[in-house]
Amino acid sequence: MAIDFSGADVFVAKNYLAIIKAEETDDLQNIIQPADKLEDNSDLQSIVNNMMSMKEAEWVATSAIDNPAIFLKLFEYSLSSDKKLAFRASWTLTKVCDRFPEVIYPYLPQIVETLNKIDNESTLRCLLRIISLSDLEKISGRQQGLLTDFCFSILNSGFSAIAVKAYSMEILYKLSLIYPGLANELSTSINVLMEDGSAGITARGRMILRKLSEMPLKPKPDQQ
Repeated sequence: MAIDFSGADVFVAKNYLAIIKAEETDDLQNIIQPADKLEDNSDLQSIVNNMMSMKEAEWVATSAIDNPAIFLKLFEYSLSSDKKLAFRASWTLTKVCDRFPEVIYPYLPQIVETLNKIDNESTLRCLLRIISLSDLEKISGRQQGLLTDFCFSILNSGFSAIAVKAYSMEILYKLSLIYPGLANELSTSINVLMEDGSAGITARGRMILRKLSEMPLKPKPDQQ
């Protein structure tokens, strides 16, 4: 898919990144590059691959909000087998979704279907963060089931990173609001995890357990 990304856009983007790098080295001479045409999306991919700072990611995220084609390419890059590209693109997507979580809703089903194929923990962390910010009623019951199974497998794994487990807890809490029967299993899993967990896991676990305890009871059929 070709991006509707004008030569002027590329010009601004390249100069922006050049200025940032020049500021870091206190060398602002000869940073302006001639405007090029975007060929085969290589310019955007290069920008994403070479991002090094939060400032750069925020700028690309703002561009994606303004240009849906750029957002779509970031999404595609996030599922790439190129681990560096996938992580930096998914990291940028989190910046978009922090501000406008609804923009990811059309792509949530594909993310959920792909989770168990992702072997890049950095990308997985970003995608789970995005899901944790989302309205999970926007996906089908089947996909909610897949997501439930995946997140419980993360909690019960001895190898997953702390942040991946923390986002999985938040997602399972949100799913418990849809399916209250999950609450007991989630509470049990969190308590087991907290027994030998880090300070971060323990803090997140206590927060989720508190929210679970405050969940409204589902009315019995004769009370509805």
